[in-house]
Amino acid sequence: MEIIRTLIVGIVMGIENVIPGVSGGTMAAVFNIYDQFVDAFTLNIKKIWRNKKFVFPLFGGMLMGVLIFASLVSILYEKFEVQTQYFFTGLILGSLPCLFGYMIEKKDGKKFSAGKICVLVACVIVAFGILIFIGRLEGNMESAEMASALPEQTWFLTLKLFIAGVLGAVAMIIPGVSGSLVNLMMGVYPIIMKSIPSLFVPNLFLKSLLLLLPNGIGLLVGLVSAAKLIGFILKKLPNQSYAFIFGLICASAVNIFPGFTCLDSPGKAIGSIISLVVGAVLTFFCSKLAKKEDTDDKKIVEKIENEAGEKINKIDEKISKIKEEKKLDGEPGESGDATT
Repeated sequence: MEIIRTLIVGIVMGIENVIPGVSGGTMAAVFNIYDQFVDAFTLNIKKIWRNKKFVFPLFGGMLMGVLIFASLVSILYEKFEVQTQYFFTGLILGSLPCLFGYMIEKKDGKKFSAGKICVLVACVIVAFGILIFIGRLEGNMESAEMASALPEQTWFLTLKLFIAGVLGAVAMIIPGVSGSLVNLMMGVYPIIMKSIPSLFVPNLFLKSLLLLLPNGIGLLVGLVSAAKLIGFILKKLPNQSYAFIFGLICASAVNIFPGFTCLDSPGKAIGSIISLVVGAVLTFFCSKLAKKEDTDDKKIVEKIENEAGEKINKIDEKISKIKEEKKLDGEPGESGDATT
């Protein structure tokens, strides 16, 4: 029964990883498997085999979820490109409030110093500037061209797909941040969504496989190498990390937004606005749910730590009391020996 549950969770996480702005890490936190999820990324074959009842159903389910949903996304890009872009813009905007909350969260309860506020603002500006520059350099990601057909393989595209895979894997580990969102930010999301269903078309199989391989290899490299590092950075510099992520997400919304000139009919305009709102609401509530899970987990940990601290204090008090009693019991004997 546990294997079936894990498989279903994997399918849900796979579908969530296909939707930009909806985090697979969030779903792992929601289903209370986040620690197991992160711990599964290892090159230790014995450890993987020892956890086979969790690892294989989870990742098998994630693969099924991706394959099922990628075809739908590809169709939406082809038939309703503008509405789909508005929907994805909404997904990005909906994740901003939660990320902003993580960015300004006070771990020790103290107010931020002026210096720390300046550092957070600088992180946002630098990240925003980097992605805006990349977006302009690539012509706003040329999403229309990518949606229409599979592009020709180039060394630059191969490198970009690999880097997007690495960064997407890192993002997937962080609750509240979407791996597909990173692919969308880097302009490779439509290519990946088009390539996955094209694997089942005989004359496009090889071309699709060669496009997916760099991203898949980057994904594996990112998951194996970055899982522990990201956990360490988020633990040591949580506010600065989320400030940088916040800047990237803001810039991606600017880069991806198709503008208003493409709304050339009332039906398209209404459909696009509804798509924007639905996308924003979806990620907003998913992000809030993840934050609630994170807060609940922290409260549980704090409660356990407090209870453990109280027990240790009681034990220390008992030990001190026993030592005092032994000392008092020993004093008359010592005094009697001295008199004799």
